[in-house]
Amino acid sequence: MQNRKIERRYRIFDILVASVALCVSAPILLLVAICIKISDWNAPVFFKQRRIGRHGEAFMMYKFRSMQVDAEKQKGAIQSQNEMSGPMFKIENDPRITKLGKWLRKFSIDEFPQFINVLQGDMSCVGPRPPLPEEVQDYETHHLERLRVKPGCTGLWQVSGRNQLSFEEMVELDMAYIKNQSIRLNIRILLRTFKELLGKGM
Repeated sequence: MQNRKIERRYRIFDILVASVALCVSAPILLLVAICIKISDWNAPVFFKQRRIGRHGEAFMMYKFRSMQVDAEKQKGAIQSQNEMSGPMFKIENDPRITKLGKWLRKFSIDEFPQFINVLQGDMSCVGPRPPLPEEVQDYETHHLERLRVKPGCTGLWQVSGRNQLSFEEMVELDMAYIKNQSIRLNIRILLRTFKELLGKGM
Protein backbone atom coordinates (compact mmCIF):
# COMPACT_ATOMS: atom_id res chain seq x y z
CA MET A 1 0.00 0.00 0.00
CA GLN A 2 2.85 2.37 0.90
CA ASN A 3 4.58 1.74 -2.44
CA ARG A 4 1.34 2.52 -4.29
CA LYS A 5 1.04 5.85 -2.48
CA ILE A 6 4.64 6.75 -3.34
CA GLU A 7 4.19 5.77 -6.99
CA ARG A 8 1.00 7.81 -7.11
CA ARG A 9 2.91 10.88 -5.85
CA TYR A 10 5.57 10.39 -8.52
CA ARG A 11 2.87 10.03 -11.16
CA ILE A 12 1.11 13.23 -10.09
CA PHE A 13 4.48 15.04 -10.05
CA ASP A 14 5.27 13.80 -13.58
CA ILE A 15 1.87 14.83 -14.96
CA LEU A 16 2.14 18.31 -13.44
CA VAL A 17 5.68 18.93 -14.70
CA ALA A 18 5.03 17.51 -18.18
CA SER A 19 1.77 19.46 -18.57
CA VAL A 20 3.35 22.76 -17.51
CA ALA A 21 6.42 22.16 -19.72
CA LEU A 22 4.30 21.44 -22.80
CA CYS A 23 1.92 24.36 -22.19
CA VAL A 24 4.69 26.91 -21.58
CA SER A 25 6.78 25.76 -24.53
CA ALA A 26 3.85 25.21 -26.94
CA PRO A 27 4.53 28.31 -29.13
CA ILE A 28 8.22 27.37 -29.50
CA LEU A 29 7.40 23.73 -30.21
CA LEU A 30 4.91 24.76 -32.89
CA LEU A 31 7.54 26.97 -34.51
CA VAL A 32 10.07 24.12 -34.37
CA ALA A 33 7.61 21.74 -36.01
CA ILE A 34 7.00 24.25 -38.83
CA CYS A 35 10.75 24.75 -39.36
CA ILE A 36 11.39 21.01 -39.53
CA LYS A 37 8.59 20.59 -42.06
CA ILE A 38 9.81 23.49 -44.20
CA SER A 39 13.39 22.13 -44.19
CA ASP A 40 12.17 18.85 -45.71
CA TRP A 41 8.51 18.89 -46.72
CA ASN A 42 8.34 15.17 -47.48
CA ALA A 43 9.96 14.07 -44.22
CA PRO A 44 8.15 13.56 -40.89
CA VAL A 45 8.36 16.17 -38.13
CA PHE A 46 8.59 13.59 -35.37
CA PHE A 47 10.99 10.71 -34.94
CA LYS A 48 9.54 7.59 -33.33
CA GLN A 49 11.81 4.88 -31.96
CA ARG A 50 11.23 1.69 -29.99
CA ARG A 51 12.82 1.90 -26.55
CA ILE A 52 12.84 -0.31 -23.47
CA GLY A 53 11.17 0.96 -20.31
CA ARG A 54 10.40 -0.23 -16.82
CA HIS A 55 10.60 -4.00 -16.27
CA GLY A 56 11.82 -4.43 -19.85
CA GLU A 57 8.55 -3.34 -21.47
CA ALA A 58 8.94 -1.79 -24.92
CA PHE A 59 7.32 1.52 -25.87
CA MET A 60 7.49 4.04 -28.72
CA MET A 61 9.48 7.14 -27.75
CA TYR A 62 8.86 10.49 -29.49
CA LYS A 63 11.36 13.18 -30.42
CA PHE A 64 11.53 16.00 -32.94
CA ARG A 65 13.40 14.68 -35.98
CA SER A 66 16.97 15.98 -35.81
CA MET A 67 18.57 13.49 -38.21
CA GLN A 68 18.27 12.57 -41.84
CA VAL A 69 15.29 10.36 -42.67
CA ASP A 70 17.44 7.28 -43.36
CA ALA A 71 19.61 7.76 -40.25
CA GLU A 72 18.89 4.27 -38.90
CA LYS A 73 20.02 2.67 -42.17
CA GLN A 74 23.27 4.66 -42.04
CA LYS A 75 24.11 3.53 -38.52
CA GLY A 76 25.89 0.37 -39.65
CA ALA A 77 28.31 2.36 -41.82
CA ILE A 78 29.44 4.55 -38.90
CA GLN A 79 29.30 1.94 -36.12
CA SER A 80 33.11 1.88 -35.94
CA GLN A 81 33.10 5.58 -34.98
CA ASN A 82 31.21 4.91 -31.75
CA GLU A 83 32.70 7.02 -28.94
CA MET A 84 30.92 5.23 -26.08
CA SER A 85 32.07 2.11 -24.32
CA GLY A 86 29.71 -0.77 -23.65
CA PRO A 87 26.29 -1.39 -25.26
CA MET A 88 25.57 2.21 -26.25
CA PHE A 89 26.10 4.19 -29.46
CA LYS A 90 27.07 7.88 -29.40
CA ILE A 91 29.04 10.14 -31.76
CA GLU A 92 29.59 13.76 -30.75
CA ASN A 93 29.63 15.06 -34.33
CA ASP A 94 27.22 12.56 -35.87
CA PRO A 95 27.18 13.14 -39.66
CA ARG A 96 23.52 12.13 -39.83
CA ILE A 97 22.35 15.18 -37.86
CA THR A 98 20.75 17.96 -39.92
CA LYS A 99 21.73 21.64 -39.61
CA LEU A 100 18.48 22.41 -37.79
CA GLY A 101 18.96 19.25 -35.76
CA LYS A 102 22.29 20.50 -34.38
CA TRP A 103 20.55 23.56 -32.96
CA LEU A 104 17.66 21.50 -31.58
CA ARG A 105 20.07 19.13 -29.85
CA LYS A 106 22.18 21.94 -28.42
CA PHE A 107 19.21 23.09 -26.35
CA SER A 108 17.64 19.59 -26.07
CA ILE A 109 14.50 20.90 -27.79
CA ASP A 110 14.36 17.72 -29.87
CA GLU A 111 13.56 15.82 -26.66
CA PHE A 112 10.55 17.90 -25.59
CA PRO A 113 8.03 15.51 -27.26
CA GLN A 114 9.13 12.97 -24.65
CA PHE A 115 6.82 14.80 -22.27
CA ILE A 116 4.04 13.15 -24.29
CA ASN A 117 5.56 9.81 -23.26
CA VAL A 118 5.47 11.05 -19.66
CA LEU A 119 1.74 11.84 -19.92
CA GLN A 120 1.16 8.42 -21.46
CA GLY A 121 2.92 6.80 -18.50
CA ASP A 122 5.81 5.23 -20.43
CA MET A 123 8.43 7.63 -19.03
CA SER A 124 9.04 9.87 -16.04
CA CYS A 125 10.41 13.40 -16.08
CA VAL A 126 13.51 12.11 -14.26
CA GLY A 127 15.08 8.68 -14.58
CA PRO A 128 17.64 6.56 -16.46
CA ARG A 129 18.13 7.06 -20.19
CA PRO A 130 15.71 4.76 -22.12
CA PRO A 131 17.86 2.13 -23.90
CA LEU A 132 17.39 0.66 -27.36
CA PRO A 133 16.32 -3.02 -27.60
CA GLU A 134 19.69 -4.01 -29.12
CA GLU A 135 21.50 -2.33 -26.24
CA VAL A 136 19.53 -4.31 -23.65
CA GLN A 137 20.39 -7.54 -25.48
CA ASP A 138 24.07 -6.85 -24.68
CA TYR A 139 23.42 -5.93 -21.03
CA GLU A 140 25.13 -7.82 -18.24
CA THR A 141 23.00 -8.83 -15.25
CA HIS A 142 23.76 -5.73 -13.16
CA HIS A 143 22.93 -3.43 -16.09
CA LEU A 144 19.33 -4.68 -16.00
CA GLU A 145 18.91 -2.94 -12.63
CA ARG A 146 18.48 0.28 -14.66
CA LEU A 147 15.10 -1.06 -15.76
CA ARG A 148 13.66 -1.16 -12.24
CA VAL A 149 12.19 2.33 -12.70
CA LYS A 150 10.68 4.26 -15.60
CA PRO A 151 13.20 5.92 -17.94
CA GLY A 152 13.36 9.70 -17.77
CA CYS A 153 13.56 12.76 -20.00
CA THR A 154 16.55 13.80 -17.90
CA GLY A 155 18.57 12.22 -15.12
CA LEU A 156 21.78 12.18 -13.11
CA TRP A 157 23.75 11.07 -16.18
CA GLN A 158 22.54 14.01 -18.25
CA VAL A 159 23.55 16.58 -15.61
CA SER A 160 26.80 14.87 -14.59
CA GLY A 161 28.85 14.86 -17.77
CA ARG A 162 26.68 12.97 -20.25
CA ASN A 163 28.84 11.93 -23.24
CA GLN A 164 32.04 12.55 -21.28
CA LEU A 165 31.15 9.57 -19.06
CA SER A 166 31.58 5.90 -19.85
CA PHE A 167 28.65 3.48 -20.01
CA GLU A 168 29.60 1.94 -16.65
CA GLU A 169 29.74 5.40 -15.06
CA MET A 170 26.26 6.07 -16.43
CA VAL A 171 25.02 2.82 -14.87
CA GLU A 172 26.55 3.79 -11.51
CA LEU A 173 24.75 7.15 -11.61
CA ASP A 174 21.49 5.40 -12.49
CA MET A 175 21.93 3.03 -9.53
CA ALA A 176 22.64 5.98 -7.23
CA TYR A 177 19.47 7.68 -8.47
CA ILE A 178 17.31 4.59 -8.01
CA LYS A 179 18.66 4.07 -4.48
CA ASN A 180 18.03 7.70 -3.46
CA GLN A 181 14.97 8.46 -5.59
CA SER A 182 12.68 11.13 -4.15
CA ILE A 183 10.55 14.07 -5.28
CA ARG A 184 13.17 16.41 -3.82
CA LEU A 185 15.96 14.75 -5.84
CA ASN A 186 13.82 14.92 -8.98
CA ILE A 187 13.31 18.66 -8.47
CA ARG A 188 17.06 19.18 -7.98
CA ILE A 189 17.86 17.30 -11.20
CA LEU A 190 15.20 19.22 -13.15
CA LEU A 191 16.59 22.53 -11.86
CA ARG A 192 20.15 21.49 -12.81
CA THR A 193 18.90 20.49 -16.26
CA PHE A 194 17.16 23.85 -16.71
CA LYS A 195 20.28 25.68 -15.51
CA GLU A 196 22.47 23.82 -18.03
CA LEU A 197 20.07 24.62 -20.87
CA LEU A 198 20.11 28.30 -19.92
CA GLY A 199 23.92 28.20 -19.81
CA LYS A 200 24.05 26.94 -23.40
CA GLY A 201 22.08 29.97 -24.50
CA MET A 202 24.49 32.45 -22.97
